[in-house]
Amino acid sequence: MTAPNQVSPVPPADLPGTLGELRTSGHHYRTVKQEIRDNLLARMRSGEERFPGIVGYEDTVLPEVERALLAGHDMVLLGERGQGKTRLIRSLGALLDEWTPVIPGSVLNEHPMHPLTPASRALVAEAGDELPIGWLHRSMRYGEKLATPDTSVGDLIGDVDPIRIAQGRTLGDPETIHFGLVPRTNRGIFAVNELPDLAERIQVALLNVLEERDIQVRGYQLRLPLDLLLVASANPEDYTNRGRIITPLKDRFGAEIRTHYPVDLELELALIRQEADLVADVPEHVLEVLARFARAVRESPSVDPRSGVSARFAIAAAETVAAAALRRAGLLAGSAPDGVRAEAAVARVGDAVSVTSTLRGKVEFESGEEGREIEVLAHLLRTATAETFRARLAGLDLSGFTGLVAEGAVIETGELVSSAELLRQVGTVPGLAKALDRLGLGDAPTPEEAAAGVEFVLEGLHLTRRLGKDVTESGRTVYGGRG
Repeated sequence: MTAPNQVSPVPPADLPGTLGELRTSGHHYRTVKQEIRDNLLARMRSGEERFPGIVGYEDTVLPEVERALLAGHDMVLLGERGQGKTRLIRSLGALLDEWTPVIPGSVLNEHPMHPLTPASRALVAEAGDELPIGWLHRSMRYGEKLATPDTSVGDLIGDVDPIRIAQGRTLGDPETIHFGLVPRTNRGIFAVNELPDLAERIQVALLNVLEERDIQVRGYQLRLPLDLLLVASANPEDYTNRGRIITPLKDRFGAEIRTHYPVDLELELALIRQEADLVADVPEHVLEVLARFARAVRESPSVDPRSGVSARFAIAAAETVAAAALRRAGLLAGSAPDGVRAEAAVARVGDAVSVTSTLRGKVEFESGEEGREIEVLAHLLRTATAETFRARLAGLDLSGFTGLVAEGAVIETGELVSSAELLRQVGTVPGLAKALDRLGLGDAPTPEEAAAGVEFVLEGLHLTRRLGKDVTESGRTVYGGRG
């Protein structure tokens, strides 16, 4: 229900403390869906951001979500893995009121003006306006369950508590029921992730929750009109062999919304920038290579389209490249003579080679590609690098770089070649400043940034067949003339 060790926020001291004060304050009872509708409309009118942190859905998915919320519909989000379904669902909690009144000690978060259980109704009738009330923060009104085959009806809805039976209560006493996750999220939002993984007989238990808004536990004549927004996520039914959403349950969701991967390169880049936790500086042109790489993998005929390629693939690639740069900086610092300036950690395009082996487990390949996974990914990475080179440096005179190796000279770079060593080999090259500017490295790049730009130009010239390239046994990359 809540994160481990989560501390409940403390309500402000000026909130009403009794039911009478609550009524005097002008508070009116609203259902969860009315509450979300009102708050969503208020954000629309004020221009406030409605779904912070959600990238790439502004013109496609979010309008459909907003229409579903305004209509008061429960919804299911359909999409392949890594499309941000869970992130979107969790963002809905921000549309709840920051604080809502509850009857203290109520397992079902009952509203003082709308008690549900016989015990709470009796308590309100007895205490009247003197009834003390508590306040629940919106962060405590979100419940989530990852559907697994071993999930039971008791987990979701509830079951008889044998300890309470042993204490002397009778089976007919509603107080013997231990409520499950769904009723405990009453007056909140409940999410079921990967709904098709839920056994079909367990999905049946949700039918009444979605339509009649009540629950039934082991034949008890107990009707609790639950007040909640139910949201589920799932892979498209045709794309999974693990299970399906039963037809009556699908019919009870008011909205079925399809999610998608970022539709263009800029959105892919924006997602990487937002989500990646980078331990080193990764220049924009390297991030663009990784974004194009992720999109190329996603579109490759060698990759199973039914599985999809998660947005986490590009994010992990960026983090891996940054880690490779940090490793190089650490190793070079350990071998540098005293008094020599320490190498700053700046990623180069050559660092991206490592992602082909470390991230292959994130991609489901077609059966005919068994054993060729790294080869396929390496080809797609080269393609992405060449596309970025053309996009960034098209029309620029780079003859100064090809001229460096015209007389049989070579330029060595690689994992453990320092920036100073690489720049010393290149020297002053006509067109270098313009190339670095095109790559977004500015007028006064650091030596590490300049080295990253130089290596990218050399790799691009090789991929466009204007330079030769060889990799030595020690792991160094040698660029020279073609021939």
